Amino acid sequence: MPMATLGKSGLRISRFCVGGYHMAVGGEEMGVRIIHRAMDLGVNFFDCAWLYHNGRSDEVYGKALGDGRRQKVLVMGKAHDRTRDGAMKQLEDTLRRMKTDYLDLWQCHQVTEQQEVDQILGPGGALETFVKAKQQGKVRHIGFTGHADPAVHQRLLDSFDGWETVQHPVNLIDPHYLSFINSVLPNIRKKGLGLLAMKSNGMGSIGKASIAPIAECLRFSWSHDVDVVVSGVETVEQLEQNVAVLKTLKPMSKAEIAAVLARTAKGPHGVQVERYKRKPAASGAVPAHRDGEPA
Repeated sequence: MPMATLGKSGLRISRFCVGGYHMAVGGEEMGVRIIHRAMDLGVNFFDCAWLYHNGRSDEVYGKALGDGRRQKVLVMGKAHDRTRDGAMKQLEDTLRRMKTDYLDLWQCHQVTEQQEVDQILGPGGALETFVKAKQQGKVRHIGFTGHADPAVHQRLLDSFDGWETVQHPVNLIDPHYLSFINSVLPNIRKKGLGLLAMKSNGMGSIGKASIAPIAECLRFSWSHDVDVVVSGVETVEQLEQNVAVLKTLKPMSKAEIAAVLARTAKGPHGVQVERYKRKPAASGAVPAHRDGEPA
């Protein structure tokens, strides 16, 4: 299993991370099977969030990581409440559901708008709890995630030096609209933060639109300056196929990446495919998709 050091956190992680939303899609038994098989394949990094399936994804981990397995893996949780007290409650809920007394990584989840940044950073905001939880040993490392607007990520980066990780989309249509790859990604790396890539398949939309197959999507993401790709799978077979892409990975050259982007620029992109990104102001479109909502 290819491994990486997750930026300044120092965590030694598999470059494939099992996405947490999908843990409860096929039921508890399937979720447990996926986690156990992932461990067999060498995966040691697992994602989740407080809101996934009203806590059921957390509970799948609680069941799967018994019998000493918890000590063999690194587990990430996320909280989307922007207040000090609300974020702490969500952390405590996650710890109880997962049957663990700490998280290896805890991230401020899906920060979408600048007003949310105001809340997080302001008096009584969630940042106070992230700092306190790390001091208390309830979490080992802290970061933030989002997929709507790289300007929001940049402001969070500039406003607090204690972040250790960032999670955002890295895929083969991202560069064509509100690009994280072309704006905030280099700044994250300059600060020495760990970078978690997500939405490699645009939440399924890239494949559904026949823009690119899953293997190409994953290869594109891993060919960038990222530590890990967080990938959701709904079956053991999907897990094995995705891990196989990593284990046989030959990173794309700059010329290959340029050719892929020239091709994808000609087809559907922007919010037609990346529904989670901020819509153009004059579009009159519905709000962006929120993480954890049904696709």
